[in-house]
Amino acid sequence: MRLATWNVNSIRARVDRIVDFAVREHLDVLAMQEIKCKVEQFPFAAFEDAGFHVAAHGFSQWNGVAIASREPLENVRTAFPGMPGFEKGHNGPDAPQEARAMGATVGGVEVWSLYIPNGRSLGDPHYFYKLDWLAALEQYTRESLTANPDLALALVGDFNIAPTDADNGVPQIVQGFSTHVSPPEREAFAALQAAGVTDVVRPLVPTGFTYWDYKQLRFPRNEGMRIDFILGSHAVADAVTGAAIHRNERKGEAPSDHVPVVVDLDLEGPDDDDRPMIF
Repeated sequence: MRLATWNVNSIRARVDRIVDFAVREHLDVLAMQEIKCKVEQFPFAAFEDAGFHVAAHGFSQWNGVAIASREPLENVRTAFPGMPGFEKGHNGPDAPQEARAMGATVGGVEVWSLYIPNGRSLGDPHYFYKLDWLAALEQYTRESLTANPDLALALVGDFNIAPTDADNGVPQIVQGFSTHVSPPEREAFAALQAAGVTDVVRPLVPTGFTYWDYKQLRFPRNEGMRIDFILGSHAVADAVTGAAIHRNERKGEAPSDHVPVVVDLDLEGPDDDDRPMIF
C-alpha cells in the first residue's frame, strides 16, 4: 500500500494537480486536509474518473478532510470518541465539532486523516482547544491499541506541531512566543507517541520540512516546518519499506503551502508489491 497525506489548502483550487500527483505516484490511499469546501462542493468526479473512491467531510470554506482510496472505504467516521468541538465564545462540552477528522478502514489499515487545530496564539481559547483535541486523540489511540495491540493504525495529517527544534526552520517561531513549538504542544505530541504510534517517516527521511508559508520568501529560503506526519502503530511501522517528502510539490503554479508525505507499506510480505521504494 502506498499511503500519502497532504494538506491541500483548498481542493477546488488544486484538484487537477492533486489527482495528477495521486496517479503519477501510484497512490493507493491519499488523506487530505484543509479541503475548504462543503461535501456537496467536493470534486468527486475528478477522483472517481481516476479510479478512486472518496469520502469527504466539510462544512464551509474552513477546515475539512477527505480520504481517496483505490479500494472501497469501510467504516467511515467523521469523529473519534471524545473529540471536542469549538466555537468562539462557546464554552462547554457541547461546542459544535469542526470537520477535522475522518477515519476509514482500507485494506485492513485504520487510516485517520487529521487536521489538528492551529492554536492561533499562546493563551488563546483555540490553543487550549488544540491541547484538549490532542488529549482526546491520545486517549482514543491508547484505548484502541490496548484493546487490539496488533491493530494497523495510521494517524496522518497536519498536526500543527514541530515536535523538535530540528523540525522548525522559521526564525520568527520561537518557544515562549509562538504556537507549534510550545512545551505543552510538544508534550501532547510525545504523549500521542507514547500511546502506541511512531513517526514512520523520519527514520528514512532524516531531513526536510513539509510546510512553508507563502509570505516573506519562506520557501526559497527554506524557512519551513515539519508539521505533517504519518504516525503508525507497530503493525504499520513494521510494514514500512520506503518514505518520501515531496518537496517539489511546493513549486510550480498555485501550490499548496504544504507538500505530500508518502510511505510504502508491505502489508502482505515481500512478494506483495514489485514497485520500487521511494527514498
